[in-house]
Amino acid sequence: MAMVVQHNLIAMNSNRQLGVITGSQAKSAEKLSSGYQINRAADDAAGLKISEKMRSQIRGLDRASTNAQDGISLIQTAEGALNEAHSILQRMNELAVQGANDTNQDIDRDAINEELAALTEELDRIAETTQFNKQELLDGSFKDKKLHVGANANQSISISIGKMDAKTLGLRDISYTKGTETLKYNKINYLGVEYTYDTKLTAASNKSVFMDDLRSYGVKQFESGMVHMDSTGKYGLSDGTTTYSTMTSANASGASVLGDNYAALASDAWSDLLSNAKVVGTTLGGFGSVVSADVPKVDNYDMANATLNVVQNAINRVSTQRSALGALQNRLEHTVANLDNVAENTQAAESRIRDTDMASEMVEYSKNQILAQAGQAMLAQGNQATQGVLSLLQ
Repeated sequence: MAMVVQHNLIAMNSNRQLGVITGSQAKSAEKLSSGYQINRAADDAAGLKISEKMRSQIRGLDRASTNAQDGISLIQTAEGALNEAHSILQRMNELAVQGANDTNQDIDRDAINEELAALTEELDRIAETTQFNKQELLDGSFKDKKLHVGANANQSISISIGKMDAKTLGLRDISYTKGTETLKYNKINYLGVEYTYDTKLTAASNKSVFMDDLRSYGVKQFESGMVHMDSTGKYGLSDGTTTYSTMTSANASGASVLGDNYAALASDAWSDLLSNAKVVGTTLGGFGSVVSADVPKVDNYDMANATLNVVQNAINRVSTQRSALGALQNRLEHTVANLDNVAENTQAAESRIRDTDMASEMVEYSKNQILAQAGQAMLAQGNQATQGVLSLLQ
């Protein structure tokens, strides 16, 4: 090799290699100090794209898990208020049972009514003031709400809570029928035509059917030449059946007169049927006058029973709403567990792409450090190679 001084190829080669090693060493140091093996897109363009998509999923899943936990907190708030409503209704049920007992005097029932009114007002207050994050929960406005429980669009769970005030629960404008009685009517047997009052029909309809049957039967008897006496009689009242034995026929040859007489006597028979009706029991919602009350009361036995019925219905309605909320809370708890699991596994996958393997990178850094020291030594040796020219010039 020729001895030249314009170009020190040994030093140039050593310097180029030292630059490469120094660059690699700098990247290793950056990875070790940041903890990431992808610090810029140039480090791994495809890996960066995948990693960023996974980061979006991870952060979305973490936020969705928090959303679901907020939903659980909301449900617990509403359910806690309904638990108190249940306690109130159970006390009202107890008071209604107490007030239904006729051993109570008016002053006793007045005291019970006062407590029932106060408890009704408290139910309304709970419904009007129960809030979560300044949102009303029990006033009927919390309908078709969405809990977003996913990292992507349209991944939601619907939640609705019904109106739980006293009126909606049926505790306002209570009505009952005072003096209601169930009537059992005697059978009527009139000239061989037996009829039993049909409680499914109106009184007018029953009478019409009875008289039509009677007319039809009477015409057949007249046509067959049956003789009728000019007197009437009835018997058998004691056994529950009124029987008419004879009838009057003014004109044995006039079918119209026969029909008129049948109609007249049938009306009398019908009046006897109604007048001999027997009271066999007492029920709510039968015959009688309707009485209303704006709040649950126990003024008398019938009113106390009406209150008892509406309170028990209210208890069932609150139970239904609480059951629905409890089922939704259980669902959300499973949702949170699933979201956390998916986020954890996605984080592990993203870590394998993005994070630095510190042990492996430290080995690479140590190698580059040794090579850098060797390169520096070789660069020094290359710089000394041209010193031999001076010996020629002496």
